[in-house]
Amino acid sequence: MTDRYAVIGNPISHSKSPLIHSLFAEQTGQDISYETIEAPLDGFVATIARLRSENYKGCNVTVPFKFNAFECATELSERALAAQAVNTLTFDDGKITGDNTDGAGLVRDIELNIGVTLQGKRVLLMGAGGAAYGVVLPLLTADASLIIANRTANKALELARKFPAADVRGCSYPELDNQQFDVIINATSAGLTDSEVPLPAGIFAPGALAYDMMYGRETPFIKFAREQGVQVADGLGMLVEQAAEAFFIWRGVRPDTTPVIAALRAS
Repeated sequence: MTDRYAVIGNPISHSKSPLIHSLFAEQTGQDISYETIEAPLDGFVATIARLRSENYKGCNVTVPFKFNAFECATELSERALAAQAVNTLTFDDGKITGDNTDGAGLVRDIELNIGVTLQGKRVLLMGAGGAAYGVVLPLLTADASLIIANRTANKALELARKFPAADVRGCSYPELDNQQFDVIINATSAGLTDSEVPLPAGIFAPGALAYDMMYGRETPFIKFAREQGVQVADGLGMLVEQAAEAFFIWRGVRPDTTPVIAALRAS
């Protein structure tokens, strides 16, 4: 019997997740179906209840429901607790297990697909919102030295304080003057509004990587990085890798992401 999965969001029609998971299933021989479900803004809990009653095995969760999913889960992974948000739910034996695969997807994309090792690297994370929360623990687990910068410095400081034993601190953008980083990750939504990037020239170390979690457009951050002559990458690989992590959680099989990323770029 085909196991059923879905991604829940609002809006959701643009989601690439069904294509990604169908390619994973075809590649690994897994008998699954995967669909998009647009939940009403006030109807996430009811949607989860329906999926469980219809014997779905799990679901992915995207904007704006990741915090609802965190509250809905009866068990939470360490990654979900660190992120305070959930993007992967598993339904099993009356339990709802919540995990967050965003950070794992980011780290795998940077290290495996792009070929940049994070261990010992000076990493700047731009932003202290939900996207940033999802990736701090995996970046620290990869042994990066991390600074979180945000327009409202207190939010960056608050996020850094959640990891008191780690090599991480928060700051404002003006405090970045005269510093250099090996990897700079844009976890802000500035690309959606074409906002200017508040980074000083010279912030990229020689051979640095500029990584924008957004994909499908030339953001001001990527444009700025190109002008500085450094390597750039968008978030399409992260999208596929976080999906592969969810697929692995559900099916116990890790798909090869390389041909899937290539297929999405070609389309």
